[in-house]
Amino acid sequence: MRQIKKTPARQEVRQTQTSGGDFVDKLHAYRDLHAHALFSSLGRLAASKFTSIMTITVLAIAISLASGFYLLVANLQQLTGNLETSNRISLFLKDNVSAAKASKFADSIRKKADVQEVKLITKDQALKEFQTYSGFGSAINALEKNPLPIVLEVIPQNILEDRQEFENLLENFRQEPDVDFAQMDMQWVKRLQSFMDMARRGGMLLSVLLGVGVLFITGNTIRLELYNRREEVVIAKLVGATNAFIRRPFLYSGFWIGFFSGVAAWFIVTIMMLILRQSVEKLSELYDGAFHMLFLSFTETLAMLFISSLLSISGSWIVVSFQLQQLKPE
Repeated sequence: MRQIKKTPARQEVRQTQTSGGDFVDKLHAYRDLHAHALFSSLGRLAASKFTSIMTITVLAIAISLASGFYLLVANLQQLTGNLETSNRISLFLKDNVSAAKASKFADSIRKKADVQEVKLITKDQALKEFQTYSGFGSAINALEKNPLPIVLEVIPQNILEDRQEFENLLENFRQEPDVDFAQMDMQWVKRLQSFMDMARRGGMLLSVLLGVGVLFITGNTIRLELYNRREEVVIAKLVGATNAFIRRPFLYSGFWIGFFSGVAAWFIVTIMMLILRQSVEKLSELYDGAFHMLFLSFTETLAMLFISSLLSISGSWIVVSFQLQQLKPE
């Protein structure tokens, strides 16, 4: 009698119909089925190289745009973080405030949670700076008394995150009895906050749109593959294969497409950042080397690969599930 070769479909049907059996054997069989689907789907992608490369390239460009914009916002946040330290609240103390009292006042400000740093500029220091940079040194020397007050330069903590908290801090300083005048360019802070908020929202919207694009592109690719394998799917249904079994290799195809697209996107983003690195380093030298370009970290790279794979698997699952409901063997 001729032996009938057991296909994975027949093996799964037999497993579902058998109520007994050893749990370990079932687990091994389940593992073998997934391994077969995993590597067979990879083989099918390799067999149609041109179509696979075109699909992966399009997806990689979409993913790299989202990742590149994310890196742009991250680098802008680093830049604005450096700009925060260059923006200070200047507290001009009253003329009758002594140096010792000003020092105690500065210590009390340092204890505030929303203050990063406090610098005390004495009258003598202020006078030397004024003589050096103002060009009126000879006129100052003619004065009998130093007219400049003691100044406290306060660097707030994270001024870009909560503008209202920063304004409250500035108003509290103005209410201090030892403070004669407090000033800060609030308009500059508001503009920078608005720009960063717009950049974050824009990056989020771009990522969502490109994510939807990845879903549709992957889904359409898997739909075409399902159409080309229509007869195979019909035969599998006739021999009793479940929808989960039929769907499995297509999901793994979606996984490989998303994974390779994420890898290609990482190379695209990295190459783009390396091209820009030299120009950015030259610009950084003009600002005392305070700015260093950020690349995708190991965690961010893993997250990108996970998200790209998940989106592709989701697009594949939606399309295959819908097509299997419409496909009925005659």
